[in-house]
Amino acid sequence: MKKLLYLTIVIICFGNATAQEKESEKPTGPIPEGEVATTKQTVKINGTSIELTAKAGTVQLRDENNEPIALFGFTSYVKEGAPSTRPIVFSYNGGPGSSSFWLHMGVMGPKRIVVNDPNFNNAAPYQLVNNDYSILDIADLVMIDPVGTGLSVPVGKAKFEDFWGVDQDIRSISLFITQYLIDNSRMNSPKFLLGESYGTFRNAGVMNSLLDQGIAMNGVVMVSAVFDLRTLLFPPNDDLPYIVHFPTYAATAWYHNKVANKPATVEAYMATVRKFTEEEYTPALFKGDQLSASEKSAMAAKLSALSGVSSDYWLKADLRVQADEFFQELLRDEGNTVGRLDSRYKGISQDGIGQFADYDPQSAAISPAYIQGFLHYFHNDLKVNKKLTYTVTAGRRDGFKWDWKHKGNFAWGATAAINTGIDMAEAMSKAPNMKVLILNGYYDIATVFYGVEHSINHLGLTKEIKDNIIMKYYEAGHMMYTHQASLEKFKKDVGGFIVANAK
Repeated sequence: MKKLLYLTIVIICFGNATAQEKESEKPTGPIPEGEVATTKQTVKINGTSIELTAKAGTVQLRDENNEPIALFGFTSYVKEGAPSTRPIVFSYNGGPGSSSFWLHMGVMGPKRIVVNDPNFNNAAPYQLVNNDYSILDIADLVMIDPVGTGLSVPVGKAKFEDFWGVDQDIRSISLFITQYLIDNSRMNSPKFLLGESYGTFRNAGVMNSLLDQGIAMNGVVMVSAVFDLRTLLFPPNDDLPYIVHFPTYAATAWYHNKVANKPATVEAYMATVRKFTEEEYTPALFKGDQLSASEKSAMAAKLSALSGVSSDYWLKADLRVQADEFFQELLRDEGNTVGRLDSRYKGISQDGIGQFADYDPQSAAISPAYIQGFLHYFHNDLKVNKKLTYTVTAGRRDGFKWDWKHKGNFAWGATAAINTGIDMAEAMSKAPNMKVLILNGYYDIATVFYGVEHSINHLGLTKEIKDNIIMKYYEAGHMMYTHQASLEKFKKDVGGFIVANAK
């Protein structure tokens, strides 16, 4: 009895100590309000100088009960003297866990980083130039850094994990956009979302979340999109990702001259490859081990001719080659690997017999220029406090882990999908005048264009709603704006979309 009493006392004491420890971890004192630097900036577009008020820093983000939950980081550019009915674009990158400096310094802001596309760049100094291709001549801009990225951090009782997840992220981004519109008297402005990569996965959820709150978007721009993660993950016993990746493999082979008698344009080649993929490759994979040896050999030969990878390799892979295997294999004989984000890029492969690529040449080629150029601009031109640390990716934070659960994706008590396409379909059906522009890079192996086409073709939309989705294609990769011709086309496509749907 004494031993039992002693254990009870120990447990109670330990429990009290743990409770006190947790209590001591709770933040004390007033919650910070945030810090915003205001400057005047100028951008020259089509020969006209546009004067802008720029704000960069953090604001206190409040939840549905008006409780502070984050210092939320952003950079905004508003044309001086313009009416509140001027269009406004909310823009972000993806990751998940990426800050917005890629889009900011690549195509959206008043300044942009010049890179030696599609080659490696020298070390600093880097070229930071006027962005002739910004959309700031036709719309105001708010670059958003989700919590955990940029300067955005939780405050009060909130924790990082309250923001790191599909639904958590959609909620916090929607809260910020709503709060910004109210705080800045822009609720009656034509409103647009522009996201890249996971930012498109986010877009699909945010456009529906905001609509449920009575805030309809005029248009949504998807840059290098993904809506169904099956198309990227190569799950066991799922042929879909192999099918939707193949056209991009073929486009990459065309670019690197690994195709015999290649057509004059990649578009013409893709027409041939799409037809083959739908009518021959897909049925062959569906047969599984019921495909005869002769059928399998014939299919491997066709895959080889179109992709530049040997038929022997395709046979050893059971006709199923994953993306990071293709990166490593296509230029193996040259001692090179091709880029994931942009397969026009190539870099040295140190492992001549490796199965998988060790790194992404495109990321390695441009990241130093973008990161250093942005941080110089952020702290010197935008005058953001140099004592504040800008986090380029939440992946650098201890404990970063994304919660992939999403409402509507459950069946039999399990996660049956990771898909926000259903949110986009719902939003477009409830707001049948809403338009969506999707920009696809032929050489993007991070979010493959054929996967986007498959997702859109399987949303079950009526014809009149599907007609509101516009698809554009670029002879570049994931960040097509690093390519000069695609940068110019980006401005034409996005600018025209905003003008057409801001009425």
